[in-house]
Amino acid sequence: MDNCLFCKIIKGEIPSTKVFENDQVFAFKDINPQTPFHVLVVPKKHVSSVAEIDQLSNDEIAACLLAIRQIATSESSLSGGFRIISNCGVDACQSVPHLHFHILGGTRMAERMA
Repeated sequence: MDNCLFCKIIKGEIPSTKVFENDQVFAFKDINPQTPFHVLVVPKKHVSSVAEIDQLSNDEIAACLLAIRQIATSESSLSGGFRIISNCGVDACQSVPHLHFHILGGTRMAERMA
C-alpha cells in the first residue's frame, strides 16, 4: 500500500532500527517504547489488522509467530516473560492500519491491560 507507514519502513523508505527480517516478516524497534523492550513484528504483505488475517497464507501467519519466538528467545531481558499485543481497529487504538504485533517486556508488567 502506497501510504502505509509500515510498508514504507519495510521498503526502507523510512528509517527504522531493524531487529529481524526474512522473506515474509520485518521487525523493528518501536519509536515510542512502552516498556524497556518494545519491538513491532509486521508481515511484509499488507493487511490492515487481524480482522483481515484471512488475506495472509498460513505460512505468512506462522512466520510472524515464529519471528516473535525467535526475537524473544534471543533477547536476554525477556527471560522472565514477555507480552504480545495486536490492536485491531480504532476502538483498540490501532494507530497504523497494517497488521503488527507488539513484543513488550524487559520489566514486570501490570496484570490489567485496560
